[in-house]
Amino acid sequence: MAIGNKVLFHKSNKDIIIAGHRGICAKYPENTMLSYRKAIESGVDQLEIDVNMTADKKLVLIHDPWVDRVTEKSGKVRSFTLEQIKMMDAGSHKSYDFRGERIPEFKELLELVQGTDISLNVEIKDRTFEVVDATVRTLFDYGMQDRFVIACFDANIIQYAHQKYGVMTQGFPDDMHDNFSNETRDHMYAVGIPMWAITEKLVQEYLDCGIQPWAWCPDTEEDVRKAVSCGARLLTCNDPAPAMKVIGEMGLRRV
Repeated sequence: MAIGNKVLFHKSNKDIIIAGHRGICAKYPENTMLSYRKAIESGVDQLEIDVNMTADKKLVLIHDPWVDRVTEKSGKVRSFTLEQIKMMDAGSHKSYDFRGERIPEFKELLELVQGTDISLNVEIKDRTFEVVDATVRTLFDYGMQDRFVIACFDANIIQYAHQKYGVMTQGFPDDMHDNFSNETRDHMYAVGIPMWAITEKLVQEYLDCGIQPWAWCPDTEEDVRKAVSCGARLLTCNDPAPAMKVIGEMGLRRV
């Protein structure tokens, strides 16, 4: 599998990468430009984002296949055009102070990270090969070839992205995948292990397979220490502040 640059991948066994989950979703409306900007300002190395597709085939950043949870509207993302999506309020669900935040188009985020060394963990939420194709093509168009992984809970998507494009992928523990097969691990660069499941034994099992162990989501200092002690190499956090503090104190922060 191809090797990416020093930002996405580890320079040494002591490097711990910190990623912002949907930006800093603990404090700001998830998957909004505000949340992404705040995460970048906080010093994260990577942003974890979620991709869906609109009725007019535009890629937008929203976690759910429906708009109901994070906007005032109701319906599937696929049933709205980009213009309609951009009119929705994606901030007020978090707090009235964030009213007027919008669901971003994928290109908006790619423009934001141009000229930075931020990498992306791009989770395919609309689980179709069409969305994988559009996502990878857009990433390539923006020169992000060595700065992203494709993630999905559907093993077929993981395998497709890796086989067709040779890109790095992040899967999940075996029983968390849809369509898991004996070949799935062969197509994974990394595995996202939830904090409730992470153990030193499980981490070592994936390391023995050549798969990078990443922890989801250590949001307290105690959880950060647990993830690191188990051997996690990347921490995806709803709030990266505890991870920044602990990793810095341990001398494991990328410089």
